[in-house]
Amino acid sequence: MIEVGKKIEIAANISIIFVAVMISLVLTKKFYFNPQTNTIPSVPIGKKLSFPDVDWTKSERSVVLALQEGCHFCSDSAPFYQQLVYETSKRKIPVIAVLPQPIDKGQSYVANLKVSISSVKQAPLKSIGVQGTPAVLLINSQGEVTDGWLGKLQPNKELEVLSKLR
Repeated sequence: MIEVGKKIEIAANISIIFVAVMISLVLTKKFYFNPQTNTIPSVPIGKKLSFPDVDWTKSERSVVLALQEGCHFCSDSAPFYQQLVYETSKRKIPVIAVLPQPIDKGQSYVANLKVSISSVKQAPLKSIGVQGTPAVLLINSQGEVTDGWLGKLQPNKELEVLSKLR
């Protein structure tokens, strides 16, 4: 009788461990590996951005890149940002990098990524409504966010960003 009780206890413990592992895997997949999380729910469409020395009316559209020194997703996304800057330069669309670090560190970081952005601003990422990096924001001539993407983008999302610039 005691042996049967021990076997039931062992089976129950194994079941509990199995269920805990399965729940952990589901939650990890949902929150860390879900490609649908490439939108920015924290930046409401229509949010108005303001930076000293930035006149949004000079261009029909602008791009804001929210980056952060030490962000491996930012570094991994450098080839896309190089392509983005190339495409925007052909269309005379300004690109502004916003980092929480001081401007000189931000300029150095962007240069290390080999991304040719002349306008680097220092601002807390919260001030532009971004909770993570990297983020790409499309801004209209009134300084309002019209679209946004968060994280290292999948190739289909990179194409989506580029197509919105054409």
